[in-house]
Amino acid sequence: MTTERSDLLQTLAERRSFLRQTVADLTDQQAALTPTASDLCLGGIIKHVANTEAAWVAFIIGGATAMGVAAASQGSRDDSFQMMPGETLANICDRYAQVAEHTESVVASLDDLDSSHPLPNEPWFPANTSWSARRVIAHLIGETAHHSGHADILRESIDGAKTMG
Repeated sequence: MTTERSDLLQTLAERRSFLRQTVADLTDQQAALTPTASDLCLGGIIKHVANTEAAWVAFIIGGATAMGVAAASQGSRDDSFQMMPGETLANICDRYAQVAEHTESVVASLDDLDSSHPLPNEPWFPANTSWSARRVIAHLIGETAHHSGHADILRESIDGAKTMG
């Protein structure tokens, strides 16, 4: 694997680690709490980030159509931010680990990080734009870091614990 590939995957793994650390030692009940003005909960954030990563990896493999199929199989976007009845933090974290393993396998197997696909035709994406696998990985790093910040605020609101404090 190239240094660039290793660096990108290591950075993504570090961001995932911070996010997982945020939920360490929580009960399912704590992980499902919505302690701020938003409807976000820690278990839901982990689930959403796993779903997002899985959908973007499907994009790397098969483009916008594959991404759409992956996203549709995950249920509604609103439900992805919540712990649904029967879901446990352990199961959500186990799935996140499986998604991470799949991501690393796919990225390691790519012939070229420059391989690209047109983005889905959605209002939040620029029209007629393609993203390379490299750009998708950079996006996943940002997405994971972004939601880690949300998770830090939620965790501190629950019991005062701080991921980086």
